[in-house]
Amino acid sequence: MNIDIATLFPEMLENYLTQSVVGRARAKDIFTVKCHNIRDYTKDKHRRVDDTPYSEQKGMLMQCDPIYNCFEAVTAGREKPHVIYMSPQGKTLTQQRCRELSQLDSIFILCGHYEGVDERIIETLVDEEISIGDYVLTGGELPALVLVDAVVRMLEGTLSQPDCYEDESHYRGLLEYPQYTRPEIWHDMRVPEILLSGHHENIRKWRHEQALINTAKKRPDLLDELDLTPDDLDIIHKVVDFDK
Repeated sequence: MNIDIATLFPEMLENYLTQSVVGRARAKDIFTVKCHNIRDYTKDKHRRVDDTPYSEQKGMLMQCDPIYNCFEAVTAGREKPHVIYMSPQGKTLTQQRCRELSQLDSIFILCGHYEGVDERIIETLVDEEISIGDYVLTGGELPALVLVDAVVRMLEGTLSQPDCYEDESHYRGLLEYPQYTRPEIWHDMRVPEILLSGHHENIRKWRHEQALINTAKKRPDLLDELDLTPDDLDIIHKVVDFDK
């Protein structure tokens, strides 16, 4: 997968993109990523990329030309990538959407700043607007990193085994089951005995039950999207009283 990110702050992104799981995947050429400074594509001698909106609204709006020139230069001679604008107006990012995006060959992520970008850029270039939550940040750089991290970890070879992410929260619609590590006893709290039993089938059943319970307690809204069996419902209703 090839990822291009258009931003006013490439150094902010580069620091993260060389670290941890993402950094190792990048070093192994599992994916490529380049951060492009939008200011490099403005014709303004002061490297200005913004101006006041045509309204009484305060703040500054990113102009069309620097963004468009950046996109044209970066993608010249290539098939148009899937263009994503990180925006609080977009659809909320989900694990399912990350899984779908991980199947693409190339994505181009646009990071807005100030009051956002001129609407004509969205109409001309953007295929999809994505939000990471119902709140507003200073710019699109942090959301872009969230998106890249979530997508890259599902690329083949990033993690040692697919079950490293397949068992995680949201992958199959449920939150993840509780996990434990050494020591076996900490502050008089013991690791559940079943996890010490070595009986893989019983452990698998326990994990599924705990995932159901965890989801019912913390995110019951997620259960509406699942095809739960009668046994699943029985497990949930024994622990969670939805009438309260």
